[in-house]
Amino acid sequence: MFTGIIESVGTLRKIERLGDDIRLNVASNKLDLSDVRLGDSIATNGVCLTVVECLSDGYVADISAETVSLTGFAKYQVGTRVNLEKAVTPTTRLGGHMVSGHVDGVATVDDRQYRGKAIEFWLSAPAALARYIAHKGSITLDGVSLTVNEVQDNRFRLTIVPHTATETTLESLKAGDKVNIEVDLIARHLERLMTYTNKEAPQPESNVTMDLLARSGFLR
Repeated sequence: MFTGIIESVGTLRKIERLGDDIRLNVASNKLDLSDVRLGDSIATNGVCLTVVECLSDGYVADISAETVSLTGFAKYQVGTRVNLEKAVTPTTRLGGHMVSGHVDGVATVDDRQYRGKAIEFWLSAPAALARYIAHKGSITLDGVSLTVNEVQDNRFRLTIVPHTATETTLESLKAGDKVNIEVDLIARHLERLMTYTNKEAPQPESNVTMDLLARSGFLR
């Protein structure tokens, strides 16, 4: 689990193609790796990756074909900058929102404008994900926890304050760029609960009858 508060911007140092899968060598820059062990999770541009090799200044992680198909990693190159966040601990401040690191898809940057010192982006999400994006709701963009300021069909507007822009890769985004998005975790689970029919999940038979209720004094 992550918060979407980026700790460092790293760089893809090596990309190895293993059939449909990918092995990444990530230079971690200022990310503190002193407490990272094999098997730990690090969100890399919003994708929860498992560390398979610890390096003094980075880590190695594998990406499955499934993850490649749902994210921008298929087009990343050596030198691409990526947002990094280690998994939360019981004492971590939850400064963003609950982020799983399981990317739902890729959105496209439609427009970029400055509003004062902040950067305002309009993005288009895949139609299937649009229903999870709500005004003033949360969304994760390349691993960064952000608030949605406006929604129009499958398009949504984000405002990036200067600190977030300079401490992440978002400052370099331009129209036409693709970004990994993860919609609100709670919204997805609520939809599943609401659409899961009784036919799909038969309810156990009840032994409560009208006669039993009457004899128990609940009916007059």
